[in-house]
Amino acid sequence: MTKLDNGEPSLIDHGRETRRAVLGPDHVDRAAAATTPFDAPFQDFITQGAWGSVWARPDISRRERSMITIAVLAALGHHEELAMHIRASRNTGASVEDIREALLHVAIYAGVPAANSAIKIAKEALAEMDGDQRA
Repeated sequence: MTKLDNGEPSLIDHGRETRRAVLGPDHVDRAAAATTPFDAPFQDFITQGAWGSVWARPDISRRERSMITIAVLAALGHHEELAMHIRASRNTGASVEDIREALLHVAIYAGVPAANSAIKIAKEALAEMDGDQRA
């Protein structure tokens, strides 16, 4: 791990730790194995920016960040990322009820079609995670 002059881990190292904690080591290891010279700068960028800076901030919990992320991804129709973050909810403390409430907000503020698609994805991801026990 690279330490800064003040003894703190670098953004990329802190980002790697946070990303592993939220998405799980299997997901992060698969992403690292698939990284090529073409996308390595992008992977470093998101590791530092998203995971080392934003997700690592102490002002709100990972549970709250998870709910916000799920709502934003649903509103924007980023379905693959949405499913990934629903699966990551097991590591952030966001419950099935939290996910449901976030998607109800999407219905009001981003539209029923966006929420309808997201709810379908959430049900599939939750069923996949726990054999139909969470959904």
